[in-house]
Amino acid sequence: MKLSNKSAEAAAVTSNDPRWAQVLLRDPSADGAFYYSVATTGVYCRPSCRARLPKPEHVRFHLTSAEAEQAGFRPCKRCRPDQPTLKQRHAALIAKVCRFVNAAETPPALDTLAGIAEMSTYHFHRIFKQVTGLTPKRYVAAQQAERVRNELRQHPTVTAAIYDAGYSTQSRFYEKSNRVLGMTPSRFRSGGVDTDIRFAVGECSLGAILVAVSDRGICAIALGDDPEKLVHELQDRFHNAHLVGNDPSFEHLVAQVVGFVETPGLGLDLPLDVRGTAFQQRVWQALQEIPAGSTLSYSELAHRIGVPKAIRAVASACAANILAVAIPCHRVVRSDGSVSGYRWGVDRKRALLLRESVTKNSVTKNKA
Repeated sequence: MKLSNKSAEAAAVTSNDPRWAQVLLRDPSADGAFYYSVATTGVYCRPSCRARLPKPEHVRFHLTSAEAEQAGFRPCKRCRPDQPTLKQRHAALIAKVCRFVNAAETPPALDTLAGIAEMSTYHFHRIFKQVTGLTPKRYVAAQQAERVRNELRQHPTVTAAIYDAGYSTQSRFYEKSNRVLGMTPSRFRSGGVDTDIRFAVGECSLGAILVAVSDRGICAIALGDDPEKLVHELQDRFHNAHLVGNDPSFEHLVAQVVGFVETPGLGLDLPLDVRGTAFQQRVWQALQEIPAGSTLSYSELAHRIGVPKAIRAVASACAANILAVAIPCHRVVRSDGSVSGYRWGVDRKRALLLRESVTKNSVTKNKA
């Protein structure tokens, strides 16, 4: 049957709308972003609705369910677009569980948390990680770590702080203290006193470069124009630590980092001392998985770690990174591909991306 000119125009408009592609794919990630109505049935649906697909000339798009109903359409009985999505229901349940964890005096067990969510332990574990990006165990550990840091700042003794943070025995805490605090509890209480950090400043094609190492690994890589300013920034960050410079045995490590900056495709096989919040560590881990010569937008990075609406938080975590190039936050760009927001200068970010692109293209040609 041949379409009328009006129907053909309507079909063309719908078919060229990117939202129609999401309807054809029944894309669940589009749920809540828009709704579509069908003139021949008088109903409106979510993009992920499993009902028979309508013809494009009969479809209209709506920003909200209220807008669809005001246009005279009723909610589909199959996908129930006037009710919260499954994703929204899961998010609400996990938020409830997180509030329980935050208020608990001792770390709750997995089956206790699953019971609060009214799910099996297996299903709860999967949904919790899907919503937060962390396993329940890691989330509980992160909250307990934050609590012990706060308690150590307030209590007169380390022992009292450990027990008030929910650890059942001192030995259990001391097994994890270096990972939780980055140092011993007594050093943490005193602001990092007696922590040795070796550092050196060198030169690379991007200007001055400072590399600093604690007993756990590389704790800072900084780029700049003024070597003295880089040293002052290191002192400000680790103000109570012992900073040790001009160590001849340290020069080979600086040379290794400089070599990585110049040829990033080689990789940096060195231990990193990464300290940050659980969310920052998720972002930094995802950054390390972006191949040299590739980029992601802040929005794509947020989707990759499972929090598509946390674009600003992702950008803040990128900005908090102090390990230039090793944790490649320079590989994150704006949605339109433009370069902005780099701790060590936008020009250096452009230079790094250009260098990686050239290296990638060269490797591709050699393989061909």
